[in-house]
Amino acid sequence: MDDLGRTARLLWRYYEPVHAVTYFHPRSRAAYEAAGLRGYWRGYFAGRAAPLGATDAAPVIAAFFSFAPSMVSRALPAVWRLATPQEALRARLTGAVQALAELTYELPETHLAEAAELLEVAAGAAETGGRVLGAANAALPAGEYPLARLWQAATTLREHRGDGHVAALVAAGLDPVETLAWRVAVDMPAVNLLGRGWTEEQWQGARERLTERGWLTSDGKPTERGHAGFQAVEEATDAAAARPWRALGADRVDRLCEVLHPVTRACHKVLPPDNPIGLPPLPE
Repeated sequence: MDDLGRTARLLWRYYEPVHAVTYFHPRSRAAYEAAGLRGYWRGYFAGRAAPLGATDAAPVIAAFFSFAPSMVSRALPAVWRLATPQEALRARLTGAVQALAELTYELPETHLAEAAELLEVAAGAAETGGRVLGAANAALPAGEYPLARLWQAATTLREHRGDGHVAALVAAGLDPVETLAWRVAVDMPAVNLLGRGWTEEQWQGARERLTERGWLTSDGKPTERGHAGFQAVEEATDAAAARPWRALGADRVDRLCEVLHPVTRACHKVLPPDNPIGLPPLPE
């Protein structure tokens, strides 16, 4: 991995927790429920899919990648009868801002405004061609206040990176349930990912295919070939996510890490230790 790829991976560790408060903070959950989206998955699918408009399930199955089609189809388009995409967008931003306000109340507004400005510069440099979720989030209006701007920029960068990750997985010949089965074999508790709608038969088929391609042993252990293959996916993901940080430049990247550090540390406090994001610890 080159220096820019390492920078892209490092910055992911800083902005991903800022975005992720929308999944794990009680205020975010409450905002979705207030909009009529009761139940975790209704809020998740409506909030994350809302930038695409009142879409049916098919585009979301493709873009979100890791959920079983049957699970997505239960949520979409039904959630739009409970809340419009515009209402879901308001709920997700309201909840995220309230969560961040609670977590960062000790930081001066000037600190948060600087972090937002730097992250917005990076998000504005993201190439969105071929990146459906990144493009849809980049097209949303900027927030009026620092925390709204900070969260939206983090979300655009997060979805931009996620689109590139999906492209790398597809190029490597991995389907969604194979990708999840690999993560479970390597470093992820199975309980974190079993709620994505895949049947036991589908999980078993994925493990068998990974064994056939030499990524797992017959007893389900990762092989060196598998580790090397998935490392290539991760490096391709980092390379595809590098452009914003090239545009920001080394000095501003260093400054962004400095100002984001206390924000990210605060956001880490609400991430469950066994969450399915797979974030490594934040650098000290």
